[in-house]
Amino acid sequence: MRAAALSLLFTSLFAAGVAQAAPLSVCTEASPEGFDVVQYNSLTTTNASADVLMNRLVEFDAGQGKVVPSLAQSWTVSPDGLTYDFKLRDGVKFHTTPYFKPTRELNADDVLFSFQRMLYPAHAWHKTAPGGYPHAQSLQLDKLIASIEAPEPNTVRFTLSHADATFLATLSMGFASIYSAEYADKLMKDGTPEKLNSQPIGTGPFVFQRFQKDAVVRYRANPDYFDGKPAVDPLIFAITTDANVRLQKLKRNECQVALSPKPVDIAEAGKDGNLKVATTPAFMTAFVAINSEHPPLDKPEVRQAINLAFDKQGYLKAVFEDTATAANGPYPPNTWSYAKDLPGYPLNLAKAKALLAKAGLADGFSTTIWTRPSGSLLNPNPSLGAQMLQADLAKIGIKAEIRVIEWGELIRRAKAGEHDLLFMGWAGDNGDPDNFLSPQFSCAAVQSGTNFARFCDTRLDQLISAGRTTNDQSVRSRLYQQAQTLIQQQALWVPLAHPTAATLLRQGVEGYQVSPFGRLDFSKVSASK
Repeated sequence: MRAAALSLLFTSLFAAGVAQAAPLSVCTEASPEGFDVVQYNSLTTTNASADVLMNRLVEFDAGQGKVVPSLAQSWTVSPDGLTYDFKLRDGVKFHTTPYFKPTRELNADDVLFSFQRMLYPAHAWHKTAPGGYPHAQSLQLDKLIASIEAPEPNTVRFTLSHADATFLATLSMGFASIYSAEYADKLMKDGTPEKLNSQPIGTGPFVFQRFQKDAVVRYRANPDYFDGKPAVDPLIFAITTDANVRLQKLKRNECQVALSPKPVDIAEAGKDGNLKVATTPAFMTAFVAINSEHPPLDKPEVRQAINLAFDKQGYLKAVFEDTATAANGPYPPNTWSYAKDLPGYPLNLAKAKALLAKAGLADGFSTTIWTRPSGSLLNPNPSLGAQMLQADLAKIGIKAEIRVIEWGELIRRAKAGEHDLLFMGWAGDNGDPDNFLSPQFSCAAVQSGTNFARFCDTRLDQLISAGRTTNDQSVRSRLYQQAQTLIQQQALWVPLAHPTAATLLRQGVEGYQVSPFGRLDFSKVSASK
């Protein structure tokens, strides 16, 4: 009788259209550095923390090309552009976990805590981030934000020291995620502030369960998510550093989503009836950063010679297999203010040797090339790319030793400026050109570590700053084009490629959209069992 009743109940549920959640396993390419996203600048960490566990006041909708509400249901901006008032959404709950049970819903105190800890050196939490706050520091938010107040429990007011055309879009970036002040208070009272990085709490669509480095991150669907409980449960990030292994796991249905496929894997997946390929032009640039603080790389002639010696077209064909467009500067071509007429550095070994001789290095010099061990969207074949650069530099007398360094260690040491030549990539977070310039080329970003060229120049810094202080797009474009010219003249990077962002999916996975910024959103994804 009992079994019959249960059978009837399940039949009734399915007849009523109540779908059961299905698990979703995502093959990712590297471990996150941690889960306190404000401490880090890598996309891998943003994906594993901000994108699944947290929310921002606003989000950037790539499809619409504009900022949209999130934790803030609405906002107003004063006519002078200095005051932003955000009205918070009602009924937003922080995660309940074995290690924390919230006693209240989201309010303005959580927003104040999330920003004040980054901006105010006297704040009790400010010194708990060993490496500082790279995004907040490179964007100089401590100088931009004059005050943060809560006029009402559900209203937050930002007052700026000067108008900034990028401010609203900046709030959609991962580092601007909102944390629980109540949880932070508990950790501080317990003397365990480091747990914010290992036992995260957010308001996002998924709740953290556990992390095993280089193996797995497990999440469960958030039943109290303000935008509706996700249809996939649990969500699993299966950390799989080898792209070939990611594809094989996808074929065996051990993963239903595979990130950062190699071009050959995309072609192979397209022929498999059980798989599908989702793509979009990426708002990203792959590059080799040249550390301008390390002699003789501090000489513009040497950096220019390196650019002239590298066979970029050969690199694109071998590493990206012609699935990316050649980069000529920091911006992807679809960026407004893109300087399309920059002359670039076409392959010219004779000119490269002449520049080295002019710099007093006719016999060459020794240096190092740093790269990661596993492939990614911005570096599909790290070993091959480094070997090609090494071989090309040898043709002009530069002896380069290749150093392969684990991703987390690579980021940490590169932010400290230990590298010479560094294979790296940058993904814009919000569609604004400044999101490439301020984090990569400002003087403040040298201090925060995201300026991998380690180049601080007063004129360039002024161009970047001036571009943020006006809403006139034509004026901003002119300033940013001047900045791009200066960056190229100084040869701070070897610009490599603008890739196509691709994700491999099993048939039956629906609702997944590839982000041009490399962000991940599984909140509206469904998967068949």
